[in-house]
Order: sequence, then structure tokens, then C-alpha cells
Amino acid sequence: MEKFIWSYNEWDQLKEVVVWIAKNARRPKLWIDQMAIEYPKYSSTDNIFIGDMPEEILRETEEDLDELCRILRELWIKVHRPEVIDHSKNIWTFEWETDTFYNFCPRDSILMIGDKIIETPMPMRSRFIEPFAYKNILINAFKDWAKWISAPKPRLSNNTYNKSWKGLALNNNEPIFDAANILRAGKDLFYLVSDSWNRMWAEWLQSTLGDEFRVNICENMYSWIHLDSTISLLRPGLVLLNPERVNENNLPERLKKWDKIWCPNLVDTNKSGFSSLSSTWVWMNLLMINPNLAIVDKEQVELIKLLEGYDIKVIPLLMRHSRVMWWWFHCVTLDLKRCWTGALEDYF
Repeated sequence: MEKFIWSYNEWDQLKEVVVWIAKNARRPKLWIDQMAIEYPKYSSTDNIFIGDMPEEILRETEEDLDELCRILRELWIKVHRPEVIDHSKNIWTFEWETDTFYNFCPRDSILMIGDKIIETPMPMRSRFIEPFAYKNILINAFKDWAKWISAPKPRLSNNTYNKSWKGLALNNNEPIFDAANILRAGKDLFYLVSDSWNRMWAEWLQSTLGDEFRVNICENMYSWIHLDSTISLLRPGLVLLNPERVNENNLPERLKKWDKIWCPNLVDTNKSGFSSLSSTWVWMNLLMINPNLAIVDKEQVELIKLLEGYDIKVIPLLMRHSRVMWWWFHCVTLDLKRCWTGALEDYF
């Protein structure tokens, strides 16, 4: 019987997906976690925006997300949306208090591996309860025999963060992880040690998954947030690489034999004048619908031409505030189900 969830890689035919919502989006108050992860290069907090995002940006973002959902449904892909949360309310533990971000990117807080759901222990206090927005979706998957795991909740005390603002933002004193730091290729998981993921979580993940999987640690290529604006797995044997961050020396060994597409310079589509949280490489973060079809930002003409040269058709979509809202096609979605094969593949 076909399951509610089944997703072992980044490219098999997409059948069910979660798409984020922008309602109530905001940027949270500045505490040690924000300064260590988001703003380590800022000498002052004077010019850092906090509070509710401008209504025009939220409205246009929702329009773009609705268009993404429409296209996915036209492709006969079932779309799920998270619950609306009031992110202005504070949350707290016995060590800290904060407001929250938004129903950010489902790819960050939930890791899908086959029929397993893993809620991840995120490093930002403002994202501590983020998986709650997806709880009903996860409960339905669990009722359909999905294996549901929640990783150990971190304390996120001040000692979690590197207060020197030099080197990686996170100390290695408890497992911490954003799920967007993993790319899946069957038995192989590629894992970036960065400001949103430490080595202890790689150890936890390998121990939890067992010998059936290989956790390939990526280091010395990019130390800020997520892996999916540095490496994109397009299909077996083909990978898209960020030329500013990746080279033949730091590319994971298992990917060195694959055909490589070196991403061209990308066009900055942020015309709002509002401060950006990400670099222009954000648009490298594309969504594979199947091995021969991708959703890509429509203004990235050179990237689209490159992909088409490898027989990948492209659906070009407008995403006006990707850098402002810190979202893009891969992170704004979570593939619940890709084509059912009943097997765990070894692509290497």
C-alpha cells in the first residue's frame, strides 16, 4: 500500500509537498543566538530591523506562494499548508525568553528520510517551537504508519553560542541542526557543518539511522547557514555547484565522479530596498519536480539555459522577496512524498 510519506532523495517525481505561508512573518528581537548566527559581522544593532514585516512584502510574498501552489497542483502534486501562528507572542524556558520568526521554511525544521519524520533541534531560540505549525500534517503521516522522531530538544543556553563571533557560531556541547543542511541521495546524506549545524548532531543522526545510511560531512566550503545554496542534487550523476564556495578539493568524495554544472552569477531580484538576509546565491536553491523538470526563479536566465542544456525543463516563477524573506523554492517546500519505488537506492 502506498504511504502518506516516502522521500529518499531530492529528484524523484514529486507527489505531495508542504508549502510555507508568510502570514504574521516578522524578525525577532536580538539576543545572543541572533547575533551569533544571523549578524556576527555587525558591530552595532542600530541598523538591524526587528518587528513585523511590511504588509506590502507579505502580500506580494503570499501572491508568489499561491502561484507556486497553483503550478504544483496543475502538475497533480498534492499541496499541504501549515497552520497560522501568532509570532509576536513570547516563548521561554528557565534560561531565556524570545518572540518568534514565522512559519519559516518547513525544510529547516523537519527532515524526511523515506518513511521517517525527524523534527530537528534548531539553533535559534526564535524557531524553537516552529514544527508546531506542521503538527496536524505530521499527525496524519503518523496515522498512516510513518515513523516520527523528535530529536533531543537543545537547551540553547548562552554557552551554546560562540561569543567571540569568530569561527563557527555554535559550540559542540549539544546536538543542534537545521534540516536544510542535509541533501539526500538514497543511502547517502550530505551534511554541512556550519553556523546552523554542529558535529554532534551528525553523530546523533548516524547513530539514529544506523549503518543503512552514510552521513557524509561537508566542511571548509561554506560556514554560514544552509547547504542547499551551495550544492543542489539534480538527479543521479548530476550536481549543481556554487563556484564561490565549492572546488575539487572540498567537494565531497562521492560527488567528484558526478557531472558538474558550475552555477553562473545570479541576478539580484530584490527591488524592494528592504534589508536582505541572504546572498544572491539564494536563487541556486531550486526545486526538482522530477529528474527532468525544475522550478527556478524566472530572472535567472543563464542558470535556466545551463539546466536546459542538460535536458532539464524549467518552470520559471517570479519570487520577488526571496532575499528579504529568506526563502526560496527548496527551503520553502518540504517533499512529503516522491515516487514510490519501495527500495532504498545506493547511487554511489
